[in-house]
Amino acid sequence: DYYPTKSLTCVQHPLDRILKYGFSAGHGESRPAKRIETASILGCISLETAQNEMHGGQAIPAFDFYLAPYVRNSFIEEVKTLEDLYGQDFSHLYNKPIDDYQTQTLDGLSGDRRVIQHAINRTVSRVHQSMEAFIHNMNTIHSRGGNQVVFSSINYGTDTSAEGRCIIRELLKSTYRGVGNGETAIFPIQIWKKKRGVSYLPEDRNYDLYQLACKVTARRFFPNFLNLDATFNQSEDWNADDPQRYIHEVATMGCRTRVFENLHGEKTSLGRGNLSFTTMNLPRLAIEAHRKAEALADATPENRLEKAKEFFLQSVHSMAEFIAEQLYTRYQYQRTALARQFPFMMGNNVWKGGGQLHPNEEVGDVLNQGTLGIGFIGGHNAMVALYGQGHGHNPKAWETLYAVVEEMNKVAEAYKQKYGLNYSVLATPAEGLSGRFTRMDKRKYGLIEGVNDRDYYVNSFHVDVKEPITIVEKIKREAPFHALTRGGHITYVELDGEAQKNVKAIAKIVKVMHDEGIGYGSINHPVDTCHNCGYKGVIYDKCPICNSENILRMRRITGYLTGDLNSWNSAKRAEERDRVKHC
Repeated sequence: DYYPTKSLTCVQHPLDRILKYGFSAGHGESRPAKRIETASILGCISLETAQNEMHGGQAIPAFDFYLAPYVRNSFIEEVKTLEDLYGQDFSHLYNKPIDDYQTQTLDGLSGDRRVIQHAINRTVSRVHQSMEAFIHNMNTIHSRGGNQVVFSSINYGTDTSAEGRCIIRELLKSTYRGVGNGETAIFPIQIWKKKRGVSYLPEDRNYDLYQLACKVTARRFFPNFLNLDATFNQSEDWNADDPQRYIHEVATMGCRTRVFENLHGEKTSLGRGNLSFTTMNLPRLAIEAHRKAEALADATPENRLEKAKEFFLQSVHSMAEFIAEQLYTRYQYQRTALARQFPFMMGNNVWKGGGQLHPNEEVGDVLNQGTLGIGFIGGHNAMVALYGQGHGHNPKAWETLYAVVEEMNKVAEAYKQKYGLNYSVLATPAEGLSGRFTRMDKRKYGLIEGVNDRDYYVNSFHVDVKEPITIVEKIKREAPFHALTRGGHITYVELDGEAQKNVKAIAKIVKVMHDEGIGYGSINHPVDTCHNCGYKGVIYDKCPICNSENILRMRRITGYLTGDLNSWNSAKRAEERDRVKHC
């Protein structure tokens, strides 16, 4: 739909630049931020303005690091206010080391200790209100897409400074409380960056905040969990003592898009994003391969199965090459866009390298910082077409699907060398294709049991949503695919019952994901609210308090939350209905 505009998909905002220098949006300018309230507002404006120039989502890769300096600025402001109140000079307290910003009573405190705690209390209150405002704005500011809020995400969790911890804590507290009358916020998608030695183990500085994150997830779906310890998410340049170590930490879009490896500069997510991606229909390729093998004369069933696999891998390779060429053709078209078509993103160097361009200059090689995604959908359905079973419990099916994604990677690597561009394999979210491909294949092949007899194809490499499987087994089946899909991936599990009554279960699931090498994971559970009486909990047919059937049912679809499934297409509604709970 956005092809003629030459627009790009998404970007990870280097918000520190916007906060430090301000920005120009082509029709107005903003001064640099001085205090936490302004920093929060500019974060919202940055996401919203870039959304108006792009067709995908927006993310902030290091929300805690970026906003932390403005916590200290606000603390100094509060100390200065107390100077006026007391008529004394407290300038020696401006940069006084603070271990943590925690509100406490002033009873029994005197002298500098009382002044510092008083300023901390007021600063924490301001930070909390700023985080509330940020969440509220991201659920009310609309983009050029019409009646649609910005598809926003924020990554955080690894800033161990007192100021960074204050940002994290108050953001989580505000998320836990909810927006308005206590509703779960749809945006921003929040992502906890989990790393040993920083924000995961009991001895880590931010472990207490990790525990709070698990508690918030149990009630509000977010944050999701990004595993910085996964081998493919590590950078050799990361150093725990580096105050700007976030530059070398992977960040992700909430939906799953991942940008990290780079042929044209340092390995980072900052100021980079996806240019475009195209998705292949794995079930169709598998159906064709199966039919071709079945047509072989004088072949045994075993030989036909092996030939079907061979034909399938060949067709996947050919299709991946076709997609790679198509992406290159689109890239050549996108690079002819003028910088002034993206006045905020290029003019303010939100997209890495864009700031060096003249407004009437083509974006050209600046786009080399982006990625081109070879996507796929329907791994489960394709395996059923070949083996009669999905890869959740059939070892041969799993091995074949793994070989398929390896084949895509071979093509991606070859095209990296051919064109010098950042090709990668993407486990496509498939908001619309899930149903579109299915309808097309029903018309072409008729109904094939277990393959296209539903309204949707199963997402990427995911185990079938209807397949009975334990949490641990689902994670083990999907984890190896994360290393192969560096353009983006996600694994989720479905819980039954009220997760907030068992927060320890959340932490245990995250641990399994960590130990198995999941790169990015989330945990789904029912979050229901009665519109009539306000009761919140797991609600089946009727509200247990007032018997109302007017129920808001919050669910996650392709990484995003929705309280009204009717706003999604029939394919995704059918998928949500079919989901089984994992135990």
